[in-house]
Amino acid sequence: MKTLQDFNFNAKKAIIRVDFNVPLDENFNVTDANRIEAAKPTIDKILADGGSVILMSHLGRPKAKEDNYSLRHIVAKVSEVLGLNVQFASDCRGEIATNAAKNLKPGEVLLLENLRFYAEEEAGDENFAKELASLGDIYVNDAFGTAHRAHASTTIIAKFFPSHKCFGLLLAKEIESLNRVLNNSVKPVTAVLGGSKVSSKITVIENILDKVDHMIIGGGMTFTFIKALGGKIGDSICEDDKQELALEILHLAKQKNVHIHIPVDVVAADSFSNDANTQIVDVREIPDGWQGLDAGPKSLANFREVIMKSKTILWNGPLGVFEMENFANGTIELGNYIAESTANGAFSLVGGGDSVAAVKQFGLEDKMSYVSTGGGAMLEMLEGRVLPGIAAILS
Repeated sequence: MKTLQDFNFNAKKAIIRVDFNVPLDENFNVTDANRIEAAKPTIDKILADGGSVILMSHLGRPKAKEDNYSLRHIVAKVSEVLGLNVQFASDCRGEIATNAAKNLKPGEVLLLENLRFYAEEEAGDENFAKELASLGDIYVNDAFGTAHRAHASTTIIAKFFPSHKCFGLLLAKEIESLNRVLNNSVKPVTAVLGGSKVSSKITVIENILDKVDHMIIGGGMTFTFIKALGGKIGDSICEDDKQELALEILHLAKQKNVHIHIPVDVVAADSFSNDANTQIVDVREIPDGWQGLDAGPKSLANFREVIMKSKTILWNGPLGVFEMENFANGTIELGNYIAESTANGAFSLVGGGDSVAAVKQFGLEDKMSYVSTGGGAMLEMLEGRVLPGIAAILS
């Protein structure tokens, strides 16, 4: 696996695929610079070697060249994070991009315009990839969030750098962290899977059953399992067509000696609202007109016991509707347990949009071993798929 450390970038132009798809407010100010900050170590290493850097990224889902999605809006923030004046090319191909790249001197950074202003990017067009490749001497992929897409800048471009391509520090850390959970884990291994749907996690569950000792199932998925087991779930969310699948998962887990932990009690509400009336009820006895929106105290005590004994923890998905303050307790407490276990020496990996949002919202990010930057990409790796952006560097 070639990484930045395998190259000296002195007098070389590195063209780096970064994921600067950052949120902007109505005045085009960056509201969360985490993705830019995450790419800084890779950029710093290349500049320290005496190289120059050409950054390429997408922003949003533009239908054409729309100024709302122009990367010019983030130049000031990228400059601030890197501590230098970043140059901007108002196109990512053609004469403008070519001249800007050609005139780039060692120690300088150039940001190209939004790749998705061209349909060829998402289509994985070879000529478009070749144009991008012509701008640099070494290709670096540091965008885990887009590594599961076979786009021109994430996958196809790599073929034009047969021996001059590598992973950036961020992407290498993502791969290393996932491998540590999936292939080189210290036992006991616990996976916490939350969220609303069994259907979105089924492939993940099937793939990791061979790799874990414990699996905590929480969030809306709980009720598909409980109903399948004959419980009364009131008006709780449920995938009726996945009940048989839920029973199959439980049977398979038993065969593989994996302990499945499902909530035993829930915080139930009489409407899907933060202001709803609430009561704590047995998860199998939720009254009609009520729905489970968070894990209850007995469930959390059970989960804590499992987490504190674990040496490797994967967390993907919240335990409740944490966006509403009155149903955030389960997710916060779970985060606290994982933080405590991590402080005691466990390795914890958090991934998936909602769990990442939760650890950031509740100030737990720095207490986890690693917080993944890619939602869809991480899920696909957990499903056992080879991501095209990663395969392109390894080939």
